Amino acid sequence: MDESGFNVVYSALMALTIFAGSMEFVAVTLLLGTFNPLGALMLTFMVNARHLFYGISMLDKYRGTGLKKLYLIFGLCDESFSINYTAEVPKGVDKGWFMFFVTFLNHSYWVLGATIGGFFGSLVQVDLEGIDFVMTALFVVIFIEQWLKEKKHHSAIAGVGVSLLCLALFGSSDFIIPSMIMIFFTLTILKKQLGKEGENVCQ
Repeated sequence: MDESGFNVVYSALMALTIFAGSMEFVAVTLLLGTFNPLGALMLTFMVNARHLFYGISMLDKYRGTGLKKLYLIFGLCDESFSINYTAEVPKGVDKGWFMFFVTFLNHSYWVLGATIGGFFGSLVQVDLEGIDFVMTALFVVIFIEQWLKEKKHHSAIAGVGVSLLCLALFGSSDFIIPSMIMIFFTLTILKKQLGKEGENVCQ
């Protein structure tokens, strides 16, 4: 933001209201380009389409959280999803407040970091080569944790299988959106079967 000529206030406000790291980087380009709200909408959907699956995965966990659900939905990012989805809420602790404060702290750190970066970012020179792998590592850890928790792995196998198929059909640069669409429909078709298996495990 500093290199693009924006005041630190813009960095803070974007972190506070957008709260989607990838989209905030893209937003800098959008702010400097021609006004195109439809293009911005479609680009935002493509960049953050994975949040659809975060939302579907968190439907049961967010149930019964009252008005806190509104903020939990807004604050559903990679980090808050990975913590709230896998964490075992201690006995005696309200589930809704636990997830609320995980999300609130993540959001606060992001806003604080973006604001500090806006003030001092131009003064610090850091080599960030290879940092993109952090997100890949995060998703691999989430996948492994869920694999170890579940007795049957039909949904995980379906996700991996569909992704590999789309990778072969569409190539590495265009397979993500088709994969997510096909995974969505595959899990919708298998929903009843997966639900029955979940009930049997609980029994």
